[in-house]
Amino acid sequence: MATKANFTPEEWARVVASPMVAGIAITAADPSGLWGLMKESMASGWALVEAKQNANADTLVKAVAEDLADPTTRDAVRHSFQNRFKSSQISDVKQKAIDELRGVSAILDAKAPDDAPAFKGWLGSVAEKTAEASSEGGFLGIGGVAVSDAEKATLAEITSALGSSHAAV
Repeated sequence: MATKANFTPEEWARVVASPMVAGIAITAADPSGLWGLMKESMASGWALVEAKQNANADTLVKAVAEDLADPTTRDAVRHSFQNRFKSSQISDVKQKAIDELRGVSAILDAKAPDDAPAFKGWLGSVAEKTAEASSEGGFLGIGGVAVSDAEKATLAEITSALGSSHAAV
């Protein structure tokens, strides 16, 4: 069972940031206005809270959720975000997020092979929850679709980047 000790500080920051990165990929795929942006942004945060409270959560998922309470970890995550997304144009954010998830997948395979499948599945579910957090299209959220075609395509890209079998919506 992998823990923070299995990773370098930079790798750990990337692993801890990965649920937010999955959410960013979805949000960037089909921005849905301020209210939608807020709902989608909160989805990855709620996924972390749920993981922290779930007694049956994978140990690595739980370790990530719990370590976000550490100010040093939060600083490392912020630094990792800045390095990955600094000076990005909105059109580049989705692809950078997908590339980052591919990198995190490789780190998980190398450093936590036993926990990697469960963690990657969880990341896929975080992305899915983010996609479902706000309806797309319509007017003021009325008449839209739960998950847009662009979000469905991005979910498939995330699944591919993670090399996981998590089924997209």
